[in-house]
Amino acid sequence: MLTKRIIPCLDVKDGMTVKGINFENLREAGDAVGLAERYAREGADELVFLDITATLEGRTTFTDMVRKVASTLNIPFTVGGGIGRVEDVSRLLSAGADKISINSSAVKNPPLISELANEFGSQCVVVAIDVRQHSPNDAWNVVINAGKQPTEWEAVAWAREAESLGAGEILLTSMNNDGTKAGFALDITRAIAEAVGIPVIASGGAGTMQHFSDVLRSDAGCGAADAALAASLFHFGEMHIPDLKRFLHSEGLPIRL
Repeated sequence: MLTKRIIPCLDVKDGMTVKGINFENLREAGDAVGLAERYAREGADELVFLDITATLEGRTTFTDMVRKVASTLNIPFTVGGGIGRVEDVSRLLSAGADKISINSSAVKNPPLISELANEFGSQCVVVAIDVRQHSPNDAWNVVINAGKQPTEWEAVAWAREAESLGAGEILLTSMNNDGTKAGFALDITRAIAEAVGIPVIASGGAGTMQHFSDVLRSDAGCGAADAALAASLFHFGEMHIPDLKRFLHSEGLPIRL
């Protein structure tokens, strides 16, 4: 069985790590470089760096910040935000990123996934999918531009399409759950994990150690994700990665201690 991964996420705006609820009401959480260094030291399996307003503001990710963060790390490092061309990816990989994450640009231009996979390899291409459910019985639909713009894509269908185009991994965020600490969206996470043959990273809603266990387990009613991502829990010291990993190990999950 493949080892389950714990991944802190640095949502960065103007060079500072920020966190909000449902993508709104952002507050500063600290210096991105310092946090990255800490997480690598504490045993994070990977790190995700998302320049969350790059797409809305029509600019590219801060290369210098990526270079500074990468210099502190000895773990895989994924970077996203404002990526829309091969040249963007080349620049970020040269700055020290191991993988790149595309979201809005992939939905607007699906062939971009294939273009990047052909140029850099599928293992380098993470397709981030932000989803929203308007009411409990509704379908989960894909949203873009930091959650500001709805699309016609249903979540599972888009995940399958992304895989078919060459995505090597899916980063799934439930906007309904994001920042609420009420738990991950287990239903849509499992639906996508069962629909695709590539790893799925669950994001949005972590509040307790049990939430991580629930989303990583494959038992009935659990999420069957390959990795779990969180931000504010780690940033504000509400949960520490070594403690979380020991708990997950005690729960019988394959985890790197």
